[in-house]
Amino acid sequence: QVQLVESGGGLVQPGGSLRLSCAASGFDFSTKWMYWVRQAPGKALECVSVIRPNGDTVYLADSVKGRFTASRDNAENTLYLQMTGLRNEDTAVYFCAKDRLEYGTAWWDLRKRSPLLLTDFSSWGQGTEVTVSS
Repeated sequence: QVQLVESGGGLVQPGGSLRLSCAASGFDFSTKWMYWVRQAPGKALECVSVIRPNGDTVYLADSVKGRFTASRDNAENTLYLQMTGLRNEDTAVYFCAKDRLEYGTAWWDLRKRSPLLLTDFSSWGQGTEVTVSS
């Protein structure tokens, strides 16, 4: 049974930092493309980062470039999102998600999809809430 469990969210002041984690189980994490996506209040789901099985980040949203870093530890089956320089507009529920394809990646189609939905992925976690406020 696939499980994705996010943690690390919370309330932080503008300019602060947080590190999100996503513990994966029930599948071969080391072979899967993984995603961080977020949903801000009243807004559509947004893809924040896409990371290949080998740890290369192939996509980082323009709004977070230079501030967020995605990484993974395949030995620990864990996905990370290091967030620095947080802004009010980063307030959202952050989800980690698993590529819907068993082999390869659906990213090259997903990057054109609008709106993006959680059901575009095969699995996703319960989300962790990040609130940036003074």
